[in-house]
Amino acid sequence: MPELTFSYSFWAPFLVAAGVAAAVGAVVIRQGAGWGIIDDPKKHKHPKVVHDKAVPRGGGVVIFAAFLAGAVIFLPKTQQTAGVVLGSLMLAITGFLDDKFEEKISPYWRLGINALAAGTVIATGVGISFITNPAGGVFDLGQFQWCMQILGNTRCLWVVADLFALVWLLWMQNIVGWSSGVDGQLPGFVIIAAITMALLGMRFGTDTLQWPVITLAAITAGAYAGFLPWNWFPQKMMPGYGGKSLAGFLLGILAIWSGAKVGAMMIVLGLPFIDAVMVITKRIREGRSPVWGGHEHLHHYLLDMGWSKRKIAILYWATSLALSILALRLKAPSKYFTMATVALIAGGVILWLQNWSIYSKQPAPGNGSKT
Repeated sequence: MPELTFSYSFWAPFLVAAGVAAAVGAVVIRQGAGWGIIDDPKKHKHPKVVHDKAVPRGGGVVIFAAFLAGAVIFLPKTQQTAGVVLGSLMLAITGFLDDKFEEKISPYWRLGINALAAGTVIATGVGISFITNPAGGVFDLGQFQWCMQILGNTRCLWVVADLFALVWLLWMQNIVGWSSGVDGQLPGFVIIAAITMALLGMRFGTDTLQWPVITLAAITAGAYAGFLPWNWFPQKMMPGYGGKSLAGFLLGILAIWSGAKVGAMMIVLGLPFIDAVMVITKRIREGRSPVWGGHEHLHHYLLDMGWSKRKIAILYWATSLALSILALRLKAPSKYFTMATVALIAGGVILWLQNWSIYSKQPAPGNGSKT
């Protein structure tokens, strides 16, 4: 029966992943100093840093351990699963090294690892072959193929589809992690997004192709649910680059595996998406590289206005939950209208906050220093 199938496909991997994440998190916290992954704000000076106490990083170790346990036990043993595991391992190792050397790894090197992880998954046959047309029907991205003979076998590269998937996974690995600046902010909306993908897969419970989607969604949600108690205010551990990039990587793959539900994922992650677009636009306009961090994300502006870290985290959770309900209820044409509406509203608010931040820091008339 579909209900029983969904129950097992979701709750068993969810609980296993959550248990592993909680247990490994406790180990990482105890061993953080010995591993050299403590982030001390007195030593790690950077505009984006908002924590005021030394806290271990290492969230990537926690998430990868939870994902690996769930994948080995519950996911089908296919080349696609192997590609996701290998790509996740790359991100976890890079994240641990980045944690250990206090983000000394160049963002361009990290971007290269992001591309390599995404390419590894795409090479196993994971791609976006179509996207929904708002006017009806779909855009077929699998028409342009480049085929070659390798060891007597024909191998074909779906040029547009694979390129779209590469850009999508690169985007997800980076912009999701940008919305992780305060305690508990990231895990909450990642859990909501993963559960949304599971619920979308549940609509086709009799389709066996959706079972891996539900299972991967459960593993992802469980991993971040087990990590959340360690990251909630006051945080005892930070996600680090590994925990952040794995969040975007797994959610990006879920959107592909679930039948190219990129639009639904973009709606649920509307706030992180718009924040990223506004930040990139601002950095490029100022002649700066978009990959170098700064004190200019939505959570930074809200902190400057006096919001608490818990309040900011709950804002992100509540927004994602509301948008998740819309994504589950709306049909394709309505989803694009919703995306445009969310973009206009969120973009307007962030633009206002950017201007507020600039003008609020200017000295009052007559209070400037003499030259």
